[in-house]
Amino acid sequence: QVQLVESGGGLVQPGGSLRLSCTASGSMFSIRTMNWYRQAPGKQRELVATITGSGVTDYADSMKGRVTISRDNAKNTVYLQMNSLKPEDTAVYYCRSLLVGIVSWGQGTQVTVSS
Repeated sequence: QVQLVESGGGLVQPGGSLRLSCTASGSMFSIRTMNWYRQAPGKQRELVATITGSGVTDYADSMKGRVTISRDNAKNTVYLQMNSLKPEDTAVYYCRSLLVGIVSWGQGTQVTVSS
């Protein structure tokens, strides 16, 4: 079982940027598909971005063009660079790992976009 720890959340003004990090313990990080999800108050958790073990990326329409997912396998870390943030991006952002059908979640990091 992999342990995931997110960091980098916080309070940012509209139009600002944040970079979230998710560091994984355990083995085989380089071949894991990694995702970022988010969950706003009163809403369902939704997928934001995906990066496969081979580096293929995909983005949800809600944040496409404003986020970039990347990974550093040497550091067992996946990143989410978020730009041009809007108040509606306020949510808890979660990291998820998928390997051979086994899913693991981090505890989440709060992102609040407000002036």
